[in-house]
Parts: sequence; structure tokens; C-alpha cells
Amino acid sequence: MKYHPINKDLFIKNRKNFAAQMKPNSLAIFNSNDIYPVSADSTLAFAQHRDIFYLSGVDQEESVLVVFPDCPKEKHREILFLKETNEHIAVWEGEKLTKEKAFETSGVKTVYWLQDLEKILFELMTQANTVYLNTNEHYRANVETETREARFVKWLKEKYPAHNVAKSNPILQRLRSVKDPIELKLMQKACDITEKGFRRILNFVKPEVWEYNIEAEFMHEFLNNRSKGFAYTPIIASGNNANVLHYIENNKQCKAGDLILLDVGAEYANYSSDMSRTIPVSGKFTKRQKEVYNAVNRVKDEATKLLVPGTDWAEYHVEVGKLMTSELLGLGLLDKADVKNENPDWPAYKKYFMHGTSHHIGLDTHDYGLLHEPMQANMVFTVEPGIYIPDEGFGIRLEDDVVIQDSGEPFNLMRNIPIEVEEIEALMHG
Repeated sequence: MKYHPINKDLFIKNRKNFAAQMKPNSLAIFNSNDIYPVSADSTLAFAQHRDIFYLSGVDQEESVLVVFPDCPKEKHREILFLKETNEHIAVWEGEKLTKEKAFETSGVKTVYWLQDLEKILFELMTQANTVYLNTNEHYRANVETETREARFVKWLKEKYPAHNVAKSNPILQRLRSVKDPIELKLMQKACDITEKGFRRILNFVKPEVWEYNIEAEFMHEFLNNRSKGFAYTPIIASGNNANVLHYIENNKQCKAGDLILLDVGAEYANYSSDMSRTIPVSGKFTKRQKEVYNAVNRVKDEATKLLVPGTDWAEYHVEVGKLMTSELLGLGLLDKADVKNENPDWPAYKKYFMHGTSHHIGLDTHDYGLLHEPMQANMVFTVEPGIYIPDEGFGIRLEDDVVIQDSGEPFNLMRNIPIEVEEIEALMHG
């Protein structure tokens, strides 16, 4: 791993919190992700399943975690199963976790090689009534590929049909959405790396550069700061490309007078950052661009203040819609008749701001969190309003990542990333 070792106390605490929510006499099982094939002998880079990482810190393939708080054998209350390492693997693939190193990483004392899984699991299942299975129930999930977890669930249900089955996902949705101080430091690190990338490109952007040149500058800075790279596919959208919400081609030349919408974020230790900034190719905003930009920034600032404990996610978006409607009226993009005659299911402001304002962020860019439950302290949300005007050839989105506080306004993890028009212009001409 490129990142510095994480204090294993985080993972010990996470398992303890998960175990406290389990039914009596139950065990839970978590699998690593597969390494996915491309073709011939090529594979995609390994990305660990966030749930086993959250509960163990183990960041390698073919790993399994079992949590069984009521197990008669104390040593079997937490078990890691790992792919057995040897000298051949060390030479060809690099060092894998030893049993000793796995304990240092996770705090799990009992570590077996994966070849012993079926034998030991049989003993455990004879002692348990319920097994927690780890299904993906995120509201944005769209999974077409059969995962390692899904194959395991199919095998387990066939092998042990008489056991009760429970879902680990609702427990994890609640636990993962509220961040530990150690997690917040890792997320701050990811945001700090993103800041370095942004400051780098402010010195780099000029007319005639290509969107992919900008993407490369970000990647250079991210890798140089112990990040694996982008937390999600980056958007480098100049001119009218910004009006395509998920524009990821990044293959156009940036023209003088245009704006560039940047939606990028570094990962660090599997934690995401998610930043949007919009900058002028020529280093200076036009009067109109500046008007729209400042309107978006005001909505962002006011929306941020609404993120307090107890806030309802759906009601929050209604309030942000009112803020945006007011700004669009001020910009002359809407008139009072548009608002008066609007469809309540698709308000007038949606013509220019059609996406949501906030989502949970953490180990996943669109992280775990139950949107029908009130917001809590130490949840982390994005705030990302935008105004998109194809007729005028530009779109503007501004986005920060903020931590909800027990009292007062949220804490902005991106507070040091330039956002005001004057600062961006000064840095681009510096």
C-alpha cells in the first residue's frame, strides 16, 4: 500500500460496534473483492471491498473475516482467513500478509490460511443459529457482475440451509455513516492531497491545453502524495461539456474565454474526497460568468449551514431548492411566472440545477448512510450546487466535503482549497 499504516484501534472499535448490533448466537462473514479479468492474462487493479476493510484494515484479495461474539471458543470470536503466502508469491507478486502482520493491521488475534476455511466454518456453523450475509443494498447500487461475496452467499445457503439468515448491510449503513476521529483524519488527508492537485493546475491551465493534460497534472500530484489516484472517474469539462453531468471523456481542447468544470478527488487509504471547482481557461471570469459563479457559491454556503444534527435529507433538498430559485430569479434565468406555474414534482429551478445537493462520503464516494434517518454529528456530506446553462456555453458546480458538528456550522474539510473568484484569478495570474 502507498498509504501509511492505520492505527488498528479503528478496526477493533468497528468490529466491537458491529458485534454489539448482532443477534444472540450469530456470526457474520465478510469477503474481499475479486480481482477482475480484462482479457488474456490482464486484470483490473485490485480494489478492496470496503466492508471487510472497515472491519479489519486488510487490503488484499482472497481474505475472509468472521465475527462470532458468542462463540464458545474465545479464540474463534474473531477470525481472519488469508491467502497463504510463500517465497514464490513473494517473488512473483510481492509480499502478502503474514499471520503476524495481519494481527498488526487488524487487531484480530486468530488468523488461519484460507485453505482451512471450510473445515473451521463447519465447526462454527454448528454453534451458531444465525449467519449475517453481506449483501449490497446501497440506494445507487447497480451490480450486474457476480461478486465473490455473492458466490459465497450462494454456496453457504446451499451448504447450511437450516440456518437463519440476517443482513449485515443495515448495521453497516448506520455504523459507516458516522465517522471515527481516525477516519476523519484520513479523509482530511485525502482532501489535502486534492488541494495540492488543484493548486498545481491553477498554475498550469491556459488556453489551448487539453482536458486530459489537466487530468494528468492531478494524477501526478496525487501519486506523489501517497494516493492511488482518483477516488472516482474525474470530470474535466471545458465549455459546454460542463452541461453533461457525467462527462468523463476529458478529450477536448480548452478554449480562451471558456470555463472548466473540475469534479475530481483524491483517494487516500481507500477514503474518498470529492471536490468541484470551476475555473476560467484564460485566468479571468467574464462579468456574466462571475455573476453565476457567485450565485452558486452563495447557495453552497447557505446550504452548508443547513447540515446540522436532526436535519432530514429530503427536507434539506427542498430548502436548497428555495435558495437556488431565489438566485435563478436574480440572474434572470427564471421569472416569477415560471415559479408560480411550476410542477411541484419537478420545480422550475430543476431546469438549471437538476441533481441533488449532498450525499454521504467516506470509504465510498457515494458512501453508506440511510437517507430516511436524521443526520447525525460526524457524518460527512458533500455540498455541490450547480447552475448549467447550455445556451450560454458554460456550467458551474462548486463542491466541498463537510463534517456535521454537534453544534454550530459543519466543519469544512476543503476549507483551504481556493474557491472565491478573486483568489482563483490571483493564483492563475500569479
